Amino acid sequence: MAAPRDGLVASPCISLCRMHAPTGWCEGCLRTIDEIAAWGRLDDDGRRAVLQQLRPRRMAWRAMQAEGRVPPVTAPGGKT
Repeated sequence: MAAPRDGLVASPCISLCRMHAPTGWCEGCLRTIDEIAAWGRLDDDGRRAVLQQLRPRRMAWRAMQAEGRVPPVTAPGGKT
């Protein structure tokens, strides 16, 4: 996760930026392209709202991984 700037809520980006077409989520941070594009303009409340949506997506992503339907999320350096 990127460090916050100027007291802002930190980005969930892990520098693994690849969109998964069936879900519309980034395979690294699990945000949608619209959420990624808007991030820089969002205030802290807006960013927190996006972050709250990531927990259920992460659970869904892990379930899809267990079924072999999506690749594992691996950060640069091989960290999962």
